Amino acid sequence: MPDKKTAVVILNWNGKDFLSRFLPGIIAYSGTAEIVVADNASDDDSVDMVQTHFPGVTIVQNDVNGGFAKGYNDALKKVTADYYVLLNSDVEVTEGWLKPMLDMMEKDENIVACQPKILDYKNRSRFEYAGAAGGFIDKFGYPFCRGRIFHSFENDEHQYDDSREIFWATGACLLIRSKAYHEQRGLDEDFFAHMEEIDLCWRLKNQGYKVMYCAESSVYHLGGGTLSRLSPRKTYLNFRNNLILLCKNHAPGFFFLKLLLRMNLDGVAGIKFLLSGDIAHFFAVLKAHFSFYVTLPRTLKKRRALSKQTKVFATTAVYKKCIVFEYFLRGKEKFSSLDERLFY
Repeated sequence: MPDKKTAVVILNWNGKDFLSRFLPGIIAYSGTAEIVVADNASDDDSVDMVQTHFPGVTIVQNDVNGGFAKGYNDALKKVTADYYVLLNSDVEVTEGWLKPMLDMMEKDENIVACQPKILDYKNRSRFEYAGAAGGFIDKFGYPFCRGRIFHSFENDEHQYDDSREIFWATGACLLIRSKAYHEQRGLDEDFFAHMEEIDLCWRLKNQGYKVMYCAESSVYHLGGGTLSRLSPRKTYLNFRNNLILLCKNHAPGFFFLKLLLRMNLDGVAGIKFLLSGDIAHFFAVLKAHFSFYVTLPRTLKKRRALSKQTKVFATTAVYKKCIVFEYFLRGKEKFSSLDERLFY
């Protein structure tokens, strides 16, 4: 393992059961990395449990639960390391999981972030929702993964055992250079939770850096530890944050037209929820759009500031078509069914 210091930082909020289940493996398989539990003002006794049963683990206590983004931003100001691993508390790591990613980063200074293969803890031969075999987006800003498009999951049959450049790496297990993290001022706290790691990766790629998928490393993610995929709250955050993500980072060409088309596609999704009887999710989409409109002046201000710093608008790992049409109308449920020539 490289001599540079690595800190595995686990954000915790009332996650006593997760920590007691997964910390032993993290400690055993993370080599010389410092293990840090960043507690987001929990009101269970998870901090006491860690202090009692895992005395070698460093604890950083945040004053408030500001969500995923603020939680990490606050905690990482107090963690000194060359590399951070942002690791969900419901992830089971495997022996040797960290070294291949660190080796990849050490070989190329232009790689600032990477992720391992993310498999399902409950169905261990299947890719997991949050990241699978690396994240991509389409031309309208819809995120998807190798191994998972919307709610269609592929089994891991070694079809994605090639390490490659991706568009975004999952926040469930994100290795990132600390210098790059702080240069970008960390995660955008307006997101609160969901897609803030995509935003960070997009900003980094607009600086000319690379984000990678490391196939030689794998972990198992339980998922749904904070919000279930069926939660209207998660629907709200995903729709709102995806619009903020697109608005902040997309290149100038045809930007407002794409944003308008994208909002219309969201409207179709909302109508689909309504016709399916998912009233709470329908209102979650409406709420997401109203929230986006309210915060639009601040988002556009961020866009202008970022545009001044942008070195190159990222196109690598962007799908030239609309993944919504490809998936729902053309039945392309696997990444391998997408035409590789249609990626920039």
